[in-house]
Amino acid sequence: MTDPASTALRTDHYELTMLSSALHDGTAGRRCVFEVFTRRLPDGRRYGVVGGVERLLEAVENFRFDEDVLRALERDRVCDRRTLEWLADFRFTGDVDGYPEGELYFPGSPLLTVSGTFAEAVLLETVVLSILNHDSAVAAAATRMASAANGRRIIEMGSRRTHEESAVASARAAYLAGFTATSNLLAGARYGIPTAGTSAHAFTMLHDTEREAFEAQVAALGADTTLLVDTYDITEGIRTAVDVAGTELGAVRIDSGDVGVLARQAREQLDSLGATGTRIVVSGDLDEFAIASLRAEPVDVYGVGTSLVTGSGYPTCGMVYKLAEVDGRPVVKRSSHKESRGGSKNALRRHKPTGTALEEVVHRNGPGIEPPKAGPHDRFMQRPLLRNGERVENLPALEDNRQRLRHALVSLPWEGLKLSAGEPAIPTVFEGF
Repeated sequence: MTDPASTALRTDHYELTMLSSALHDGTAGRRCVFEVFTRRLPDGRRYGVVGGVERLLEAVENFRFDEDVLRALERDRVCDRRTLEWLADFRFTGDVDGYPEGELYFPGSPLLTVSGTFAEAVLLETVVLSILNHDSAVAAAATRMASAANGRRIIEMGSRRTHEESAVASARAAYLAGFTATSNLLAGARYGIPTAGTSAHAFTMLHDTEREAFEAQVAALGADTTLLVDTYDITEGIRTAVDVAGTELGAVRIDSGDVGVLARQAREQLDSLGATGTRIVVSGDLDEFAIASLRAEPVDVYGVGTSLVTGSGYPTCGMVYKLAEVDGRPVVKRSSHKESRGGSKNALRRHKPTGTALEEVVHRNGPGIEPPKAGPHDRFMQRPLLRNGERVENLPALEDNRQRLRHALVSLPWEGLKLSAGEPAIPTVFEGF
């Protein structure tokens, strides 16, 4: 068995094919720059959200080929002896710069720049893209949902609708985007995210009566618990819940039906029973559009599952990892649909004096290249992340990145925050190419 912390095999066979060939012809040591960007946003999206940077840095640090991994590669004839010997001592020693986690991005934004030898940089392509594409897709969907919730609590509960490892990453990305809690206990333990959970219909059906189920839950967890009231008849369920827990009942949860109408009726009934402080939690196939449609209803908490962990219809961001420079020389891929711009890049985000973002100026970056002049309200987007393979000190924590995203959203023009389809919130301008 390989070390479970190792990320060395989270790669594609063709990375090692290229490595073996480059070692053979002597090009493996050429200095290269790879960059991550996306050519377009998913249909209907006006901005992207950078997610997964912290997970990515951890994956690069753990990209090691131990004896078991090397033995498997030899057994399956993936690599020749020379390549295996090179991999035995591998660790990434290059530099990584990129947009901070929680930052917004747009078509063409140079999200990540990886500098090093061809051999070491090319190996990272798959693990970089798999993390950034997944976490950024979930973060973008979650941001739209949290914005639609308009300050009301929103809980991630999608673990049962995705791969077990993706569930933990999704919970983290959702919390980055403004969700207040997750149902996933591993995410809570690993990242310090608050956890929350109610009960399923199965618990109610386990008991001979709904009252017995409520009594058991209140006896175990206290009156501040959340009771699921729609297993049978909601009106009767709410009446029984208040009768059992009293007017100090924490919350009732509605998981099916026309939740807007049912929430309104539940609020009226709870108030009439004196449970004016009891919150209403709704769940059941919610997405950002459903949440927005419930804005006028007396909903206190939203629970979101499937649409969150699947990126609300867009489970990936279309990010690519492309070679941009070899030995200081820009290289360009030319085709009818996939043309790129060569050279190492950064971006300058221009803002009005009010703080509203105006445009994303992507420009060449490197020795002897003059960057665009930045105004007093403008900022360059990339930050150092790794130097000589080592993590830069004092990188922001998850809570800091949550705050970064809040500020970034405030900087967008109003039309850029709409859920409806439209152009990116700000245009991308390419300067000096």
